[in-house]
Amino acid sequence: MLKHTIMFLVPVFITLVTPIGAHAAIEDELRSMREQIQQLEKRVQQNELNNTSANRPAATAENTFNPAISLILSGTYGSIEQNPDVPITGFALSPNNHGHSRSFSLGESELGISANIDPQFRGVATIALAPEGGSSVENAYVQTSALGHGFNLKMGRFFSGLGYLNELHAHAWDFIDQPLVYRTMWDNQTGEDGLQLKWLAPSDTYVEIGAELGHGRGYPGSDRKDYNGAGSATTYAHIGDDVGISNSWRAGVSLHQTRRVDATSDAFSVTNSFNGDSLTRGADFVWKYAPDGNTQKNTIKFQAEYFQRRETGLLTYDTKGTPVTDSYSVTRSGWYMQGIYQFMPHWRLGLRYDQLDSGNAAVGTALTKVPASYAFIPVRYSLMTDYSASEFSRIRVQAVQDNSRTDLSDNQLFVQYIMSLGAHGAHQF
Repeated sequence: MLKHTIMFLVPVFITLVTPIGAHAAIEDELRSMREQIQQLEKRVQQNELNNTSANRPAATAENTFNPAISLILSGTYGSIEQNPDVPITGFALSPNNHGHSRSFSLGESELGISANIDPQFRGVATIALAPEGGSSVENAYVQTSALGHGFNLKMGRFFSGLGYLNELHAHAWDFIDQPLVYRTMWDNQTGEDGLQLKWLAPSDTYVEIGAELGHGRGYPGSDRKDYNGAGSATTYAHIGDDVGISNSWRAGVSLHQTRRVDATSDAFSVTNSFNGDSLTRGADFVWKYAPDGNTQKNTIKFQAEYFQRRETGLLTYDTKGTPVTDSYSVTRSGWYMQGIYQFMPHWRLGLRYDQLDSGNAAVGTALTKVPASYAFIPVRYSLMTDYSASEFSRIRVQAVQDNSRTDLSDNQLFVQYIMSLGAHGAHQF
């Protein structure tokens, strides 16, 4: 409006103050000025259009050839009283993943690369750099971005969507290590090479349903190179909502099926081999509280997960070079609950309790020396506090009392740093 008013007043003013003989020349000059202004307007409109197109994430060469890159650096100091190589009691056929070592140690560094490929697909890769050297592919998948109707398809290597903690990378954990149930049942966390399909319901309430088919690469599966079919199948459902402006929650259930082939263990001072089916059920719950929805000052987060696994098959028990094979089935379970309290900006305090149940095994008559029950409940207590100067840095101290092994109580102390460089996306709820 101001521009048009000025363009109207300028010729009127010039007409009043200019001699009559000069009017023709001035009219030509004004006409030229109008044309220049119109050309300038067209240029501005074209620039705005170009900028809008450039901001569409999947449509530009800049986004395609300049992916977001991040690097996570971490390190730990550990003080552990007992030998960390002693396995957890009652979980002989599970991995002994304690996830930490004594003295100073470099944590796993994580290199992340992600970008939109085109309007249809997005790509993500996460490379784990081991402290002792070498690297491994943690995640490498392609994800659809235009299926519509709430559907999303993921193809490649990814962390399974079962439970709550499993999809989180190590730098996003609230404690230095995973709970006992994740360490014994998922070898910290389970990943797959395969397909994942999720559906997000178009409703005010958060409803998500997911299904996965995989090779069965991650524990408790077996890498069966001579098998063409899917080695594992996973389904899960999550539901959540807000309660006012201060509370939010999410709950879920999971089901995981796979087959174990030649799963070995050196427990009982002998060599064991198991072949059979594995079925795991799980439930998870998360609740968050932030006064008036302000997460910068004070927050409370409570979460809990429960998993139960039944394995049925044949166990080969080898004593003194004389293997004996018979039926073996057992149902094991474990759970944890934890709370995180941000009592002031940048500072948090956390408490976690873990518990396992090795169950009672049904053992064939030929396996007379295989324990059917251990009459022992592994538990663990963890107390944590951490300081985050920003969202890119964290210093953490954690004290642990570990009673997961018979007659072997272990007091542990850890100090950890986690630093994030470069672009890094937000984490899940």
